[in-house]
Amino acid sequence: MKRFILFSTVLLLTSCASIRVSSDYDTGVNFNSYTTYAFFKPGIDKAEISDLDKRRVLRALESTLATKGFTASETPDVLVSFHTKAEKNVRVSESYLGWGGPFYGPYGGWGWGWGFNRPYNVNTTTTGLLYIDIIDAASKKLVWQGKGTGSLSKGSPQEREERILSFVTEILGAYPPNTSK
Repeated sequence: MKRFILFSTVLLLTSCASIRVSSDYDTGVNFNSYTTYAFFKPGIDKAEISDLDKRRVLRALESTLATKGFTASETPDVLVSFHTKAEKNVRVSESYLGWGGPFYGPYGGWGWGWGFNRPYNVNTTTTGLLYIDIIDAASKKLVWQGKGTGSLSKGSPQEREERILSFVTEILGAYPPNTSK
């Protein structure tokens, strides 16, 4: 029972773990001139996630870009794309219980005490990376890229929707970049 409680606590903490965000951009671009967007479908089609999660990311992008003053357009200033990666992390640790060592008995000689073997604990976690690309529509050059690293909950569809929205909102929190000197 204690092991179940410990596992549940670890699962809860990792599903609520923060998202690590970073971004990079072209310093020669005036980001304030961008007001309209369209999705770059060829890039999005290559994202290696389910179609359901793709739609969740697209909805999150639409709502977050709207809060930043962007509107969808047939003749956009920027093209928005995203792609994903997964990193598998394996952690191996060993633990052992018991006592042992040389013991000298009352009749001479020595021996070892009782104990347990050394079981290896292997923990595998998958960390997801979501990249959001903003491409200048006229030049077709990447002008801004944000990256979010964290884990997606394997919960209900509503929980996945919330987690993806959180990912996108935190990544786009770095847009537009502070270019003032």
